[in-house]
Amino acid sequence: MVSPQRRGTVIRPKTGEPTLITPAYVQLMARYNTWQNRSIYAAAGGLSDVERRRERGAFFGSIHATLSHLVFGDQIWMHRFAGTPAPRVKSIAESTTAFEHFDDMAAERVALDRVIETWAIELQANALGGDLTWFSGAMQCDVTRPRWALVAHMFNHQTHHRGQVHAMLTAAGAEPEATDIPFMPGP
Repeated sequence: MVSPQRRGTVIRPKTGEPTLITPAYVQLMARYNTWQNRSIYAAAGGLSDVERRRERGAFFGSIHATLSHLVFGDQIWMHRFAGTPAPRVKSIAESTTAFEHFDDMAAERVALDRVIETWAIELQANALGGDLTWFSGAMQCDVTRPRWALVAHMFNHQTHHRGQVHAMLTAAGAEPEATDIPFMPGP
């Protein structure tokens, strides 16, 4: 069976309908992203490099590899959304080894989170409309999707993989903060 993405089916609002997310949503999710990354990196920083790189059965294997993939994912989406520099590595396969040292990755994460928050604060509602077309290395073809859906995807992707990291950290004896938005500190 061919997936809807491979058939080219795109679910989008009818012409003239508003996007399904707003700048306020993007700003909330950018703040949430920063908060959660601080928690995850603080917990991971308390582990040895051996423990961060230990194979743990997750999709990308280890805490380090999954965090590296997350930086790559955010870099590529921000490159597409805001014209920021493209990631140094060029593929999902390379994304897990983009950072040799945890401290370098942590510094890049902090800088990238600042970029995401600034972009979110400056985002205008009309920037969520229309489509975005890019060449997908994963699918090896040009892809066009509604911009608002891709922005929502970026935050969903972050939450998905951070959840995996949270589980790996907990299993390793680390204690990251709660992950629920109602527990997020105020501005």
